[in-house]
Amino acid sequence: MSLDLRRLDVFRAAAETRSFTRAAARLHLTQSAVSHQIKALEAEVGEPLFHRGRRGVVLTERGVRLLEHVSSLLEAAQRIETELGAAIAPAGRVRVAAATQAFVHLFVPLFEAFMRAHPGIEVTFRTTASTDQTVADLKSGAADAGFASLPVEGLALTVTPLFEDELVLVIGHAHRLAGREDVGVADIRAERFILFERGNSVRRASDRFFSEAGFAPALALESNDTSFIKLMVERGMGISLLPAWAVRDEVAWGWLARLRVRGRRLKRNVALLLPGRFLPAATRAFADFTRERRSDLQKAARGEVG
Repeated sequence: MSLDLRRLDVFRAAAETRSFTRAAARLHLTQSAVSHQIKALEAEVGEPLFHRGRRGVVLTERGVRLLEHVSSLLEAAQRIETELGAAIAPAGRVRVAAATQAFVHLFVPLFEAFMRAHPGIEVTFRTTASTDQTVADLKSGAADAGFASLPVEGLALTVTPLFEDELVLVIGHAHRLAGREDVGVADIRAERFILFERGNSVRRASDRFFSEAGFAPALALESNDTSFIKLMVERGMGISLLPAWAVRDEVAWGWLARLRVRGRRLKRNVALLLPGRFLPAATRAFADFTRERRSDLQKAARGEVG
């Protein structure tokens, strides 16, 4: 049997919590990912490791014996990792992917701080065609970390919620609705919209809004380039739905105006995605650094920091 430390860690968490759901919460995984890892381990062992019931799971006799060895093995691996980490600064490359270019603007301070703290690690960021593509890249190894709005489907992914943000209606400074704080759905039904392409997390949230509001938007343009969308809105080619933080500067400069739609709040929860396999030191350093700054990201999403 080959030793997959990540799979053994999932097994230990399930054994200690007596629940796949609680194990998933502890490890920042989906419940389906935990179930998948346990089934794979049971296939390797050749027999069940848990008795499954309505109130949770209980170790079988074989599971009890395996847990004794797993705990010792994982503790030893942790000691080795700690000793190596103390002796060697992490180095390498972290490839970050997301299905919206807008994240670049929000994460610039995070990337800058990380690169200063870890000069031996190179960070690259690229925009994928969709959230599904981001997930596929993480699974295939084409990306080391990703950002996306929830929910995200994908076995063996570690999902860490980072912050909540809000989409707002964005219009040009000369638009007929400029100067108002909010509008009704009836005010925008006839407007032409400039939206992100389908598959993008902002577009998914936008489409949910249109469905709930009961109308299909007239499209002027579609693009995954945030700067292009803002420029076209500024020039009066249409209006858009964008994260509030993505247009903070343009609103302050008077180039764009933002307003809310009465009775509707377009909220998103954005998460850090990591593959469920063993992570290189550079990726672990980036993940830990990002998680430690969740409160800073939330403040930035709310426009509380510059």
